[in-house]
Amino acid sequence: MKKSWYHLLLLLPLASLAQKDLFKYVRPIIGTEKMGHTYPGATVPFGAVQLSPETDTISYELNGKYNGKVYNYCAGYRYEDKTITGFSHTHFSGTGHSDLGDFLIMPTQGKLQLNPGTADNPLNGYRSAFSHDNELAEAGYYKVKLDDHNILAELTTSQRVGMHQYTFPKSPESHIIFDLMSGIYQYPEKNVWTYVRVVNDTLLTGYRQTNGWARTRTVYFAMSFSKPFKKYGQQNYDDKQSYRGFWRKFNQTENFPEIAGKNIRMYFDFDTDEQEKVQIKFALSPVSQKNALENMQTEIPHWDFEKVKNEAQAEWNKELNKIVINASEDDKVNFYTSMYHTFITPTIYNDVNGEYKGLGQDVHKADGFTNYTTFSLWDTYRALHPFFNLMQPSRNSDMVQSMMAHYDQSALKMLPIWSHYANDNWCMSGYHSVSVIVDAIIKGVYKGNPEEALQACISTSNHRDYEGIGYYIDNGFIPAEKSGTSISNTLEYAYDDWCIAQLAKHLNKQDVYEEYTKRSGNWQNNFDAETGFMRAKLADGTFKPNPDVMSTHGQGFIEGNSWNYSFFVPHTPELLMQKMGGKEKFAERLDKLFTMQLPDAFFSDTEDITREGIIGGYVHGNEPAHHVAYLYNTAGQPWKTQERVRMILKMQYKNAPDGLGGNDDCGQMSAWYIFSSLGFYPVAPGSVDYALGSPALKSAVLQLENGKTFTIEAKNQSDKNVYVQKVLLNGKPIKDFILRHNEIVAGGKLVFYMGPRRLNRFF
Repeated sequence: MKKSWYHLLLLLPLASLAQKDLFKYVRPIIGTEKMGHTYPGATVPFGAVQLSPETDTISYELNGKYNGKVYNYCAGYRYEDKTITGFSHTHFSGTGHSDLGDFLIMPTQGKLQLNPGTADNPLNGYRSAFSHDNELAEAGYYKVKLDDHNILAELTTSQRVGMHQYTFPKSPESHIIFDLMSGIYQYPEKNVWTYVRVVNDTLLTGYRQTNGWARTRTVYFAMSFSKPFKKYGQQNYDDKQSYRGFWRKFNQTENFPEIAGKNIRMYFDFDTDEQEKVQIKFALSPVSQKNALENMQTEIPHWDFEKVKNEAQAEWNKELNKIVINASEDDKVNFYTSMYHTFITPTIYNDVNGEYKGLGQDVHKADGFTNYTTFSLWDTYRALHPFFNLMQPSRNSDMVQSMMAHYDQSALKMLPIWSHYANDNWCMSGYHSVSVIVDAIIKGVYKGNPEEALQACISTSNHRDYEGIGYYIDNGFIPAEKSGTSISNTLEYAYDDWCIAQLAKHLNKQDVYEEYTKRSGNWQNNFDAETGFMRAKLADGTFKPNPDVMSTHGQGFIEGNSWNYSFFVPHTPELLMQKMGGKEKFAERLDKLFTMQLPDAFFSDTEDITREGIIGGYVHGNEPAHHVAYLYNTAGQPWKTQERVRMILKMQYKNAPDGLGGNDDCGQMSAWYIFSSLGFYPVAPGSVDYALGSPALKSAVLQLENGKTFTIEAKNQSDKNVYVQKVLLNGKPIKDFILRHNEIVAGGKLVFYMGPRRLNRFF
């Protein structure tokens, strides 16, 4: 039967939804200027395994003190380095502190060497020189030629299993080094205990326990070879261990099947033919060796490397196709690399059977949700989790459920601050899980019990002995004598308290709403009306003398100075504007922030920021001012928001190995890029409002989880036409520079009309 034109027309939407190969635009190697804070290796979206190369063995301590060079290796990989020490299975993406780097594997051939050697003389150890000319990093796949060993290394992953493929030359002395001493931010006492059981000539299982950023962290593994090894052995480096027991009856250095100690390196020997491939499957579990083996057998039951690679890249393709854009090639690389970064963390933290280890180190089962870890909340509450509420709502609901499970398991009855691997490392300030939870509930994303969530938020906000909360409750500010980050904490608690007030209002809890609305005004206690800056207060209620508004050190702030933090009142910018003297003076102060010239002395105390991450005095490379460009809307000068946003996009995000102007911080920098490229941004998560900016794309189609489509079009888009002339939502004009969450998820079309004219209002 011949189909009519009408029936053919019905098929067009299906054709338009066909997936594009967007993973090809991803550049995992894009990282931070002069810092190795992103890793280029293989992972799948939100995967428990992040399999990536390490390029040196820098210790956290040097001569008993902090070694500043270790900061360059937060993700293990540094683009400037010339050698690779091996490939490990766990990494953080773009953090400013670190841990992990578990279970390093390195293929070698020739003389067996169990030490990693040095960058200056790699031949003295198992490391190898490499060239970026022989390196390829894609979403879900990594390969590199190890020049000193003439071995091609290839990596890919499933959710919980890393797969290695090493192509060897012909040699009777081919080795796989298994280094259980290696780690990121490593120091002599970090390894608590290591256990390995050699089950047969292709399989071993075990675990590693460390004491680092996560105080009590145990990771279990199962490791399987595609080819039987002919010999194996180990070196135990526990020289300071006084008691060695009666295990000394055995020769444990060669072919001994049960190995334990704090600092162990193992080797496995093979005969290899020319171009022979030796494969490894390496599964992780937070619970047990048995579960690690089950994860392996479930996720990768075969030895087809290409199949795993193709599946990993298909998974990335599926996620990246949630937003299809029309833009320049460079903008596509920046956009999809940013999406890639946003979909790396948080990471799945339960086995295929649902089991995971909780804060009390007991085994729990995720019932009706997927459990997640790696919550860098001081960073990610700002834009990453709001982005998930838009494009990954089911996952974000599970993430909130994971935070609630954390609260239930917490001996302190607190929501997570910065958590990973059944630990809270308590890094940074605020209690920003509150923001994430409230934003998810207000936007209709969280599927759990909102009443229980409110109680968890209240309990966390009233934990008096954490980071000055008691002083904050009693005084309305934290005395400078009591905390080196007194202003940061006060400002961030005030915002989080506003979030609690919004949830209370949503649930018709009037008394709670009034209490937390009052608490949300505590930022005013640190505002000095005379200078117009946030300023540290002493216990007697007077301002601390001799403030330095430029300095990031000793002024009461964390990762910022008063110039950036004085604008951190995202929940009530109108009141802040009044305090600063009204619209004109507020805009003038914003202008000065973006145009001032910082002296070199500014960088003496900023380990994590270089000049490339700063525009004027605006520090985009750190998060506290990420909303600031959008405050021109409040001041009645939206054209400056549009101008600044487009400038930041161009200056701070580039298609280059040093393309980020600061730490990506588990996807926050990238989420800022995505929102701002689309033309709107969540200035105050916990509200349904997005502030309008200036879209940098010609068009974008958002495939929403509810099956609806939201299209954004920027007419007359160009580098010169950065100014918005008018905005239509489903054909109706927007006048208030605000787009609302429900308007997006309902589906429809948002059209920006761009031009060269600077307008203070749309027409």
